[in-house]
Formats: sequence, structure tokens, C-alpha cells
Amino acid sequence: MPLSPVEHRPPMRPAAPFASSLEHLRAELDRIALLLRIAVARPAPPGGGARGPALSPEEELFALLDRGVRPGGAAPPHLTPALAEAEAAADAMAADIARRCEESARRGVPLRLAELAERFALSRLDIDLLLLALLAELDRDAARLLALVDPDGGGQATAGAAVECLAPALEARLAARARLSPRAPLLRHELVHLRADPSAPRASLLAHAVVVDERIAAYLHGDDQLDARLAPHARLDEPRARLDDLLLPAALKEGLARFVTAQGGAGGPIVYLQGPYGAGKRATAEALCRLLGARLVAVDCAGLLAAGEPDLARAARLAAREARLAGAALHLVAADAALDEARPAARAATLAAIAAHDGPVFLSGDAPFEPAGALRGRAFVRAELPRPGAAEQAELWSRALGERRAPDIDLEALTGAFRLTGGQIRDAADAAQSLARLRGAADGPVSMADVTAACRLRHGRKLAALARRIPPQFGWDDLVLPPDRKAALREVCLQLKHRSRVLGAWGFERKLGPGRPLSALFSGPPGTGKTMAAGVIAGELGVELFHIDLSRVVSKYIGETEKHLAELFADAEAANAALFFDEADALFGKRTEVRDAHDRYANQETSYLLQRVDAYEGVVLLATNLVKNVDEAFVRRLGFVIEFPAPGPAERLKIWQKIWPAEAPLAPDVDLAFLADRIDLSGGYIRNVALAASFLAAEEGAPIGMRHLVHAARREYQKMGKVVDAGRLVLPASREPR
Repeated sequence: MPLSPVEHRPPMRPAAPFASSLEHLRAELDRIALLLRIAVARPAPPGGGARGPALSPEEELFALLDRGVRPGGAAPPHLTPALAEAEAAADAMAADIARRCEESARRGVPLRLAELAERFALSRLDIDLLLLALLAELDRDAARLLALVDPDGGGQATAGAAVECLAPALEARLAARARLSPRAPLLRHELVHLRADPSAPRASLLAHAVVVDERIAAYLHGDDQLDARLAPHARLDEPRARLDDLLLPAALKEGLARFVTAQGGAGGPIVYLQGPYGAGKRATAEALCRLLGARLVAVDCAGLLAAGEPDLARAARLAAREARLAGAALHLVAADAALDEARPAARAATLAAIAAHDGPVFLSGDAPFEPAGALRGRAFVRAELPRPGAAEQAELWSRALGERRAPDIDLEALTGAFRLTGGQIRDAADAAQSLARLRGAADGPVSMADVTAACRLRHGRKLAALARRIPPQFGWDDLVLPPDRKAALREVCLQLKHRSRVLGAWGFERKLGPGRPLSALFSGPPGTGKTMAAGVIAGELGVELFHIDLSRVVSKYIGETEKHLAELFADAEAANAALFFDEADALFGKRTEVRDAHDRYANQETSYLLQRVDAYEGVVLLATNLVKNVDEAFVRRLGFVIEFPAPGPAERLKIWQKIWPAEAPLAPDVDLAFLADRIDLSGGYIRNVALAASFLAAEEGAPIGMRHLVHAARREYQKMGKVVDAGRLVLPASREPR
């Protein structure tokens, strides 16, 4: 029996909720399929020519459509009622779906298509355009019917076919075309894409295929995996951190909470969280999202850059879309990488993506950021998260170590020696546990030695590129200095040991402000032990010492030196390293009267370095042979200025006695007192003499004797360009080297 149009009308039934989101999607696709079949049956426009075989009688119409037959030509009068019945059936389906959606919402049944429409402000026509494109991908019969509507479309949902199916009237067609403009939600949020035929790249808009974005299709089918184009640098977080648990100033927490909860208007708040690694930027964003009752889509911009992502702006748009899909806030981690002024196009496009996101946005980075007019009209605030003070660090250490903490761990000593953020403390605690396992304490307590070693292992790549690590190899007994000088060096260490108590508990940090470097300048002739003293101090403090390579830091190009210094200090702060500037007068030289551009930029470098050292919270040690050439502003800010005098005979004798390894074979004729009295050299040159004499002795296969040492001393004097009194180094003939 032929299928009649009336039998295709959906049965009337009371509104019932959809059992699932997929059931709702199937009902909507059935409605779109009916609209497509109606469009196929609709007569061709005047002058359009025949579209297929002559129309069948109305009782055969839908049976033919089920077989994919394309009617054409003028519509006979007897067919008009059949089309009217079908259109009425489509309207009834739409009304029934709407009632069931309302009932589903009332009963709390989530419908993804409805959520998509709400979160992206889609109109009914937008939804129908998207559904038609999705139907073309899922239903082979729909593809055949679309080929009848647009023979040149190859069975795809072209814009022309979509307009003809969904908007037969002229006014409706104009509205449908507008919904496919780049500024309309479908294309602006990349829910669908318009793809041109490669063989006709200049074809009109109507010839473009409307293709549903693969992530949107997956979302409608129940897939909650984040967009593969963002993985593995994105994640959807359920906020766990609580604002009350964050070790931040109370005023800062209250201000942030007040700001994000007060911005209930269009757009939502934008918060830029600035601070070093581990300062709590991610935890703060999570805590604020928890306050808002929202989840958080976090995207690592630096990770995308490192992975070679060529289009950060597109990644920002995809991230913003993920946040909308999840009904979540957006967090661009390391956003300063995407907002770098050195990438103006990416910066502008990223800001545009942020501005277009209708919801809370959190940005985080190390560098300061001010949006100027880029985010005009949006509520924006920048919050700088400070490094934790001594008390906060002690609390963070206690939390991170927990039951793993051994009795010998001195939290005051840790907070004095290492100025770590919360994230760095957690990383160090985990690394200390690994070190404990290596020494056999699989589940045992973590010792002070484990924690100290873990802290010392931390240093950044830029620091390693611009500086050379000096391993600890000398102790206090190796230093040969007057007692008052050695006492001054010990005072340097005492300041760091008790810094947390004096600056934190005793309140001097509030009076003096942050950024109090532990700094000292060592001055004196070459070879008097300045570098050795720096190593001894670093070893005593338990921090790594980095000797700054001036050849890599100083650049002839304007601004490059300051850039290198900024990277150097940033990595040094993250690694809690001690910085050692030898020949410091090269960088810390006196500023001069400006006579030309060279003087101006030289003074600019000195001024920048002065500010950067003053803000550094670690250990800065300087050494110079010419203290008078160092800028007075540096000297004023230094905690210590210690002069290393040239050693006298008594000091030289101690140096000669300490310089020999236990394995070195010394001949019985070696007279160290004679050498100390007659060879007027400082410790560094004495080391050269001892080493050169050892090579001479090794060549002979004999112990190190006086003749080797005297010969090496003469060579050292020649190298220095000094004239040697012939009588001072005269030895009996038996001691002269052959």
C-alpha cells in the first residue's frame, strides 16, 4: 500500500523528557531529514529548468522520496496539499521537540545540543544549518537527496543547498546567508567550516561545503575529550584548591574574591596572575573558579610553543571554545608567551580571542602584562603573587614533606638558605624522596642532606648557558687570610642563616621591603683567593655557585645585554643560585657623563644591573682587582666589602703547606719556608708554580724537588713580566734542574 503523507506525521503525544542527549539529537536530525525531503519535493524556482522526472501523485510522493527520487518541474495543483501536510508535520515535530526540551530542562536532563546553542548564542537557523551539515556526514540517503538539491555539491551540505532546504523564502535566504558570515557564531567559534572545492577556489559562498568541526561533532555524540589539537598541553580541571588554604596575603585573597564574584555582567572577569614558577598561580585560579562554582580549562601556551605550534592565536580560540563547551573558565598558562610584544600578530589575535570569550578568563605568566586598549570594556585586574615569606615557606615545607620529614630537618635553616616558592618546594620534596630511595631509604624519612641536595640540583637552562657552575671543593681551612677577613666572610654566611628570622619574624622585611640580596664585594690583587672564598661561602650556605661568563652576557647590540641579564637573574631566582661576577668592574663600572650614544647605553646597562641586583633575593658575590672603578651606587648597596690583601711570608708558608695533595711525592730537599720567603707570589700564582713543578718532576720520573719548584717560579715571574733578583732564587748546583 502506498505511503501517504498523513502517515508520516508524528503522532501527537504528551510532552515527555528526552531520555538522553543522543535521543534529542536523533529527533532533531529526523526533523532536518524531513525538511530536506520537503525541499527535494518543492518545485524548482521559475526558470530553473526541469529537476528530474515528473511529479508523482501525492500518495506516491514520500515513497519516491524514500527511494531517493528527485521530483521536478512545476507542482501540479493536486500536490500542494501533500507539501502543506509535510510542512505541517515538520512544524509539529519542531513544537514537540521544543516541549520535550523544556520538560528535560525542568527535570535536569542535560541536552548537549541545547547547551551548545545556549553557550554559543546560536539561533534556531544556526542549529538547523549545523544539523544539516552533520546529517550529510551521517546519513547516506541524506547525501543522495542533497545531491539532488545541489547537483554540483557532490552530496555535501553546501551553503546553497542549506539555504534552499532551510530558508525557501527570499528574506529567510538572506538571513541564512548572514548566519554563515565570518562574524556570525557558527564560523566565529569554528563550530562549522566553509570549504571550497579545490578545483574552483574562487567559487561563490553558496558553492562552499558546510562541514561540522570534528570536535563539535564528537561533543554532540557525548565525547568529553579535549580537542586533540590542544593535547597534551591542555586539561579540564575540577578545582580542588581553596582560597583559605592559599598562603597569600589576606588582602590579596579578599580583593581577588571580591573582584571575580562582582563581575556578573557580560564578558566575565579577566585576571592576570603574575609571579615566578611555583608562586601559586594555578592554585589561585582553581580556588577562584571553585568560588564561582566553575571548572577550569587550562592550556599551557609555553608548551604549545615548545612543541612547535605555529598559530598560538588559533590555539587560544580553540581553548576558549573548549571552555565554552564545558561551561568552564579559561586559564591560559604562561600566557606571556602568547602575549609577547615580539609577536604582534599572535598577541593581537590572542587578545581578540580572550576578549571574545564570554566567561571568566585567567591568564598567568612571569612577566608583567597590561592590556591597554586591547580588552577595553572588560573587567581586568593584574595580581602579582609574591614569593612566600619565611613563615609561609616553613609551612609549605612542612606540608610537602609531611610524614617523610626526618628529625634532623631544620626548617629555619632551609628557609634561610633557599628562597623557594610553593611549587619549587613541592618539586624539591619529591626529588629529595628520590634521593632517599637511592641511598636505600625506600619508604624511610627524608633527611636534611636529601633536601639540601635536591634544592641544589635545581637550575635553569639559561643559567647554565650564561654561567659556569663551580662545584664545592674548598673549605674554611683552605682559605689563608687575616683573621678579621675570614671573620667577615663568616658573617656573610650568618646573614643568610638567620635571614628568615630577622627579615620575617622580626619584621625587617616590612620595613626594608622585598629584594634584600645577600651581597659582598671581594677586592684585591689577582690570586689572593677571591674565587675560592666565593666557593667556600656557597658550600657553607648549601647553594650552587655560578661563575658568570661575561663574554656571553655582554653584547654589542643595544638591549641584548639587558635581555641576557634578565634571563640570568630569572633563572638564578628559580634555582636559588649564588651568582659570582669576577672582574666585576667590567659590568659594574662607574657611570660617566654622557657624551655620545655609547656612553648613554653603557650607563643604561649599569643602571639596569643596579636595579636587578637590588631586587634579587639570592646571593650575589663580586670580585674585582680595581675597586675604585666600581660604581658607588653598587658599593653602597653591598652588604660587605672585603679586601683580600697580598699574602706576607707567614701567609705564603701556609699556602705552600696546604697546596699539596696527600698523594704528591715531595722530595726531602723541599724547603717550604725558603719558598715562602723568597717567592713573593699570591695563592693563585703559587698554585701555578706547584703544578708546573709537578709536571717537570713527572717528566723526570722523580719526586718534586726544589730545583723543579725554583725553575717553575722563574717561569711564572717571566709570564707575569716581572724581573727576578738573581740572588733570591739561587740554589746549590745539586738542586738545579737538568
